[in-house]
Amino acid sequence: EISVLMAQMPSAEIAEKTYLFRTLGLGYANIGSLLMRMGLPYDDEQARAITGAITSIMCGQSYATSAELAETLGAFPRYEANKKHMLRVIRNHKRAAYNADVDEYEGISIKPKGLDPAICPEDLLAAARECWDEALELGKENGFRNAQVTVLAPTGTIGLLMDCDTTGIEPDFAMVKFKKLAGGGYFKIVNQAVPPALKRLGYTAEQIEEIKKYTVGHSTFTGCPNINGETLREKGLTDAAVKALEEQLESAFHINFVFNQFTLGKNLCADLGFSDEQLNDPGFSILEGLGFSKKEIEDANDYVCGTMTVEGAPHIKKEHLPVFDCANKCGRKGERYIAADGHIKMMSAVQPFITGAISKTVNMPNDATIEDISDAYMLSWRLMLKANALYRDGCKLSQPLNTIVDGLDLLDEVDETIGVADAHEAVAARVSEVGSTDIYGLTRGDRRRLPKRRHGMIQESVVGGHKVYFKTGEYEGGHVGELFIDMYKEGASFRSLLNCFAIAVSKGLQYGVPLSEYVDSFTFTRFEPAGMVVGHETIRSSTSVLDFIFRALGYEYLGRDDLVHIKPVEKQTRLAENSLSDEKTLGPVSGATADTKAPTSVKDKAIRKKLSEEDAKFSEARLKGYTGEQCGCGSMRVRRNGTCTVCEDCGSTSGCS
Repeated sequence: EISVLMAQMPSAEIAEKTYLFRTLGLGYANIGSLLMRMGLPYDDEQARAITGAITSIMCGQSYATSAELAETLGAFPRYEANKKHMLRVIRNHKRAAYNADVDEYEGISIKPKGLDPAICPEDLLAAARECWDEALELGKENGFRNAQVTVLAPTGTIGLLMDCDTTGIEPDFAMVKFKKLAGGGYFKIVNQAVPPALKRLGYTAEQIEEIKKYTVGHSTFTGCPNINGETLREKGLTDAAVKALEEQLESAFHINFVFNQFTLGKNLCADLGFSDEQLNDPGFSILEGLGFSKKEIEDANDYVCGTMTVEGAPHIKKEHLPVFDCANKCGRKGERYIAADGHIKMMSAVQPFITGAISKTVNMPNDATIEDISDAYMLSWRLMLKANALYRDGCKLSQPLNTIVDGLDLLDEVDETIGVADAHEAVAARVSEVGSTDIYGLTRGDRRRLPKRRHGMIQESVVGGHKVYFKTGEYEGGHVGELFIDMYKEGASFRSLLNCFAIAVSKGLQYGVPLSEYVDSFTFTRFEPAGMVVGHETIRSSTSVLDFIFRALGYEYLGRDDLVHIKPVEKQTRLAENSLSDEKTLGPVSGATADTKAPTSVKDKAIRKKLSEEDAKFSEARLKGYTGEQCGCGSMRVRRNGTCTVCEDCGSTSGCS
């Protein structure tokens, strides 16, 4: 009541609707952890019955309380206009609690999933039915203070503050997490629900401890196969270096991240025969350089850092593995995960007791087909869900589950030609003729065509892990008149859209639209892929591919130093000598300048030194155990949390909640 009364709304329309209907969004979190602690698999009929009963109690009691408030404060203003349908909905909620037959429901033809008394615990079932009895009785007398009372939100932020293992109605996302220490730093912990779940299933304290060690690791070299204090000293490491490595193991995601020049010290690394070039290469493994094989490293990593899954753990029984299933495969050795149907059926168990909808991800593997997705939507419809948020692994243009590779050799399979062949022919046909009309003195509908032989620039970069090429064509005076953009393989939809967009921009430039208009319109647009930029001299990050392209064009052709991150010592742009500062007021171009050679890019030594420092910063982040990605806030301190990423400075995550 207070949250509605005292709330500040972003718009008048929302404020008015809130006043008229006084909608609430009560919900819960950590249901996945509760089921695991009870020793129940998430994808299980009894688990669904318990979750449905808990949700039913929450919603029924909320409406009963709302009816009590209405007795004193009055019903929501639009109640009388909706009274008939409101009471019908409450009666249907009650029928679901009593698991009524489909012909008893009002206004629906598909039977919701009710509370099955054969499966649902008696105490929860009795409480749920009592709540709806009270809600309907009080509602008939007093009306309701709120039109809607419950939803199931992701609780991605508040759930973390409440120390929940799982968010909303979600199952656990990963077995192993990284917990932040009050004094700074992180340490690895197994899901807090695992030990109670193992105890509930009958495992002894000693067995539970062994399973934990298998999952989260021993965090020490003592007893480690292949790589331990003795073998490391034989390779030339000092006692102080081994001790320093030991101190880093507890928070390590992988044993390779511990072995770096910052932990060992540059002098010792030099004594071991490693060059600065090797040490600054994020792909270089010091352990391999010391002579350990990949198998030896992985075996040692399993002992020190753990497998991050209970699959294959000592003592664990096969019939108990479903209790620990997560939304995705856990660790490198995990094979089990909750199927899409398991997510959908769980939502169907609670939807009859939610007045709003359910925000929940239905995770699907990378090999899911169109038919699988179609079947998932069909099942959702049959089970009367209001929403279905499918996520197929790898479907986003950029995601942290992909292997991160630095450098411009990323995505080598990309066609090196600029743009789709058909688009090239179409654009070439339109710009092949040289017109005599001046580009900036055009009347409406006039067009100046580009010369058949023309200069331009080609830029090759990586934006957020995705290779991007763009090429320009110039008039004699140095003004840009066409744009080509290339990403991904032939036939990719996103690539084709970018080519069509480039054609539209090219036509606009040739019909007199100033480049500054495009730069102002498309810089700071935000969509994936986005993030760190590799390969450009002065731009280090962007909010989208278009943001990067028009930052680069504004810098090269308009002298817009405000759009780049590394300021040049001496401004060198691709503006022709006869270009004026304000592109919008340029008059007719009299002709080509004597020298039409494209100016070279900025080569100042100070710039190159600054670029080297920036690249070193990305490499240093990787070597310190961070992912090497740059957060939107500009921080490089982005670490992996399970299979997602989180920024240590601003707290933003890659989207896993």
